[in-house]
Amino acid sequence: MYENTPPRHKPTFDNIPEEKRRRVLDTATEEFANEGFGNANIERIAKRAGISVGSIYKYFDSKRDLFLTVVYGGLDTLSELLEGLYASDEDILLKAETIIRTIIEVSRTEPSLIKLYARLASENSDEEFVRHIASIMESVSAKVYASAISEAQKTGEIRTDIDPRMLSFMLDNLFVLLQYSYSCEYYKERFRIFAGDNAAENDDFVVEQMLMFIKSAFLGQKS
Repeated sequence: MYENTPPRHKPTFDNIPEEKRRRVLDTATEEFANEGFGNANIERIAKRAGISVGSIYKYFDSKRDLFLTVVYGGLDTLSELLEGLYASDEDILLKAETIIRTIIEVSRTEPSLIKLYARLASENSDEEFVRHIASIMESVSAKVYASAISEAQKTGEIRTDIDPRMLSFMLDNLFVLLQYSYSCEYYKERFRIFAGDNAAENDDFVVEQMLMFIKSAFLGQKS
C-alpha cells in the first residue's frame, strides 16, 4: 500500500520477550502522541518503560527509527485490513461495518496510537519525514476507499451520480471522527453531548446508526 521502508529497528529488538517489546512500543507511542516527534525524549521513554537508555539504543539506532517502528507498525495493520476487505467478495456495506467495528476496538485498546495519528495529521512539523508519513497515512485509506466505491458503482451496488474520490473523502471523515470519539477526551465529550451518555458503550447502536447513514449516502438517487 505504501513504499517499503528498511527495517526500523535492530534484530536485537525481535529477540526480547513480547511483553517487554510491547511495553517499549506502548510507552514510545504515548510519548510521541503527547509530545510530538521533536519534543519526545528518549530518556523519558526508557524510564517509563523500565529499561535503560542504553537498551533503547541496542534496539534502535535513533529516535527516528523508534518513531518509524511505532507509526509503520500501525500502518501495516491498517493496510492489511483494508487490502483484505477490498479483495473480499463481501458487499460494500459489510466492508463498512467491519471497518467501523475495527475502529471502535482499536480506538478503545490503543488510544495513544490514535492520538499520535491525529497529531501527525494536524501539526506543522519541521521534519520532512514526519510530513511524508502523514501523507502516506491518508493515501493508505484514500486509494482503497475510492477503488472499492468505483467497483461498487460499476456493479450497480451503489449510486453512480457522485465522484468516488469525493465519496471516499466524506466516508473517511466519518471514520476519523469516530476513532477520535473513542480515544481523545474532547471528542469523547462531544460524542456524549451529541449522541447521549451511553452511546459510546453501545457498539451495536453506533454501528447500526452509522450504517444507516452510510447506506443513505451510497444509495441516494441513482442516476
